[in-house]
Formats: sequence, structure tokens, C-alpha cells
Amino acid sequence: MDASHSSRVPSETMPLIPEGASKKSKTPLPKFQIGILMTLRLVEPIASMSIFPYINQLIRELDITGGDDAAVGYYAGIIESLFFVAQTLTVLRWSQLSDRIGRKPVLLVGLSGTCISMLCFGLSTTFWGLVISRCMCGVLNGNVSVMKTMVGELTDPTNMAQGFALFPVMWCIGGFVGPLIGGTLARPQDNWPRLFAHPFWSKYPYFLPCAVSACGIVIGFFILLVFLEETLSTKRRPKLTATTLGISNGINSDDREGVLQTSNMPMRSLLTPTVVVAIANYAMLALLDMALMALFPLFLSTPNYLGGLGFTPSRIGLWMAVLAITNGIFQALFFAKIVDWVGPKRLFCVSVSCFTPIMLMFPIMTWLLHTRGMVDHAITFTLISQLALMIIWDMAYGTIFMFVTTSAPAKNSLGAVNGLGQTSASMARVVGPTFATSLFAFSKEHNILNGNAVYVVLIVLAGVLRWLASQLPDEDRDE
Repeated sequence: MDASHSSRVPSETMPLIPEGASKKSKTPLPKFQIGILMTLRLVEPIASMSIFPYINQLIRELDITGGDDAAVGYYAGIIESLFFVAQTLTVLRWSQLSDRIGRKPVLLVGLSGTCISMLCFGLSTTFWGLVISRCMCGVLNGNVSVMKTMVGELTDPTNMAQGFALFPVMWCIGGFVGPLIGGTLARPQDNWPRLFAHPFWSKYPYFLPCAVSACGIVIGFFILLVFLEETLSTKRRPKLTATTLGISNGINSDDREGVLQTSNMPMRSLLTPTVVVAIANYAMLALLDMALMALFPLFLSTPNYLGGLGFTPSRIGLWMAVLAITNGIFQALFFAKIVDWVGPKRLFCVSVSCFTPIMLMFPIMTWLLHTRGMVDHAITFTLISQLALMIIWDMAYGTIFMFVTTSAPAKNSLGAVNGLGQTSASMARVVGPTFATSLFAFSKEHNILNGNAVYVVLIVLAGVLRWLASQLPDEDRDE
């Protein structure tokens, strides 16, 4: 890796998009290294998203709800939140550890933990087995914050939008492949009885999608092990040119001292107003997004008499895959251009404003279903409109990653700041699925606001996020 990339990490006082930056020629992305990181970013959402099409059916088959379909949301929300509970407790430690031992070892441990936990999830036949496997995945995985740190070290202000635009793209591709794997390969003995006639598949009907996801993680592990270069300045291997010139590792004593000072810096000193505002927006965005991601498949799978669409796991997987691939193509082609055109703050504000109409689409589809008695073209059109708004909503992630990264007081605190951001987002993601699915079940069971109380509450929280977005620094800010 070109050592110059790591020396151009923006500071708190650097404008997010410097004046005239869009007119200057952009620094080319280090495509090979960024590509390896994006491979890692791809295999993890494939694993995590693969459980969504069948998780509600799995909960029903475990018979822990006593046959109460409305209560499935409680347990599904718990399962979906457990990963983030465990991650909240450990992600900051992994980020700080990456500031000391390097980014690459931490990423390898995270991949190993995800692989093992997915296999355990597929072999679980009890609710507590699912609990343990999801907690294992969260405890051993701090990869997201470390990857963001590495992208920040590999880019500069002229190409940062391009680098961070790839995060939602990879998530979308993983969100396309993951639900397809989960929806298509779940219960293979039912779909391909001759090929999967062994009793093993009847005992572990959801092992196949977990095993396929784990194989992708193994491939990512070896790609990372062989080809990824360390970006932490104190852990990079010395280059021949530097040795020839008599320079040790390309790192001077000031850089090394700065890293050591930052690693010993108390967390309180990192909580500048710029950092706090960026992290608060990230946390609220994560809470609402996870609430939406939990509600969407739950609404699609809920029986018609409770106001849902009653889709099968394979049909849910197909709709989620359509959303993911369309979203990925849109982000890849247009995100960086839109950031250059309207600016990160304005784009973030527009994106988060889409959450309210997204929520309104749920009761509209319920009303149409009760009026027409079946899923017809009107409901399909409403669902497609909701997916289009979700694509605009998803652009908020790429922009908030930029704000969090550029809020770091110094380049050597980048890992810690990203760790704080991921910790806050993980805490929000703990609350999001359980809160949303439980409130959904409570609204339906007690017919609060005609079963729509969950949407009203989330719309109010979306208003809070919109206000927080207005507190973000302007792009041309130069303190």
C-alpha cells in the first residue's frame, strides 16, 4: 500500500468535502486493497441476512409461542437483536485492539467467529441454541468498525465518497444473495426430497443455508489472509525502497509516538461535539434501519387476518433480493455522483426524510388487503414504491460513514472513533429489532390504533433523526 494514503486521513477541523475538491482531480482508489475489504464486507451480510426469510417460520416450528402467531415477533426480535447485544459489549475493544496489534489480525478473528457461529446456528434445535450461536457471532466480530477505519486510511477527502459508497453496495449485494440462499435452501428435504432424503436434513432443516454462507466466509478468510496488506502504520512491513533509502518502515518516531499517545488517550477526550453529533446520527439511523429490516419480513410473513401479506419464506427472500440488487446497482452508479452534486449533509437529510412515507406504506397495504381481499396489483405497486423509498433511505449510510470518519480529532484516533460509532450503532441495533417486532405484535394483539401503533412510534423517532441531521456540520465548514 502507498504510505501516502495513510497520512491523508482528515482531522476534525478538515472540511468534509473541501471547497473546490470536486473540481480537483480525484486520487485513484487503491482498487486491489479496497476490493479485498469489500469481499469481506460481502460475505458477512450474506451470512447475517440469510436467516431473515426463514427465522419467523423457524420460531413457529420450535413451538415456543404456544401456537400464537402474533407472538412470533417477540422471539424473532430477540434472535435478531442478540448479535448486536454481544457486539455492543466487545466492538470497541476490538477497535482499540486493532490500533495496537493491527487491523488484519482482528479481521481474521472476526471472520472465524462468524463462520463458527453460522454452523452452530444451523445445528441448533432449541431456542437457547439459537441464542448461544448469535451471541458467539457478536462477541467475536468487530470487523465493521475496523473495515471503516481501513477505508479511512486508504482514502483521502477527494475519493472518500467513492470508498464509503462501496459499503452499502456490498451490503446490498450480500442482502441480495443472503435472502436468496436462506429462502431457497431452507428445508431442502421439502424442495428436493430425492437429493436430501437423509434424516439429517429433517432434523436440521435450516443447516444447508447456514453451511453455504459459512463456505463463503471461509473463502473470504483465505483471501484476506493471503492478499490484504496492513494499514496500521506501526504494523506495516518495511518496503524494499524504504530499506534501500535507510528509512525504517517509512514510519518516523513522531508517527509512532502519536499512535502510542492516542492508544493511551482517555475516551472522554475523543467526545468532541463533532464526534458526538455524528455518532448520535449514526446510532439513530441504525435503530430505525434495523427496526425497518425486522418489520419488513415480519409484515410480509404475517397471516392475512392479522394485517400482513402472508408470504412464504421463498417469496420473502425473492422480494428482499430484488430490493438488495436494485439498491446495490443504484448505490454503485449514483451515490458518489449525488454526494458531489448535493453534498453529504443535504443528501443525508433527504434520505432520512424518506422513513416516514416508508412506514405509511405498511398500513396502506393492510387497508388495501382488507378492502380487496387479496394481494393484487395495487398492493404490489405499493410494495414496489416502498422499496424505491428504501433505496433512497439507504444512501444515509454512506454519508454518515463519511461524517463519522472525518470527525476524528486525529488520524491516530480513527480506530477508536469508529469503534465508538459502531458501539453506539450496535446498542441501537439491540433495541431496534426487539422494539419494533414486539411493538408490532403488541399493536396487533391489542388492536392499538387499529394495529398501527408501531408505525406511529417509529415515525416520531424519524422526526428526531431529522432534527439530529440538521445538527451535522456543513460541508464547507472550516473551523
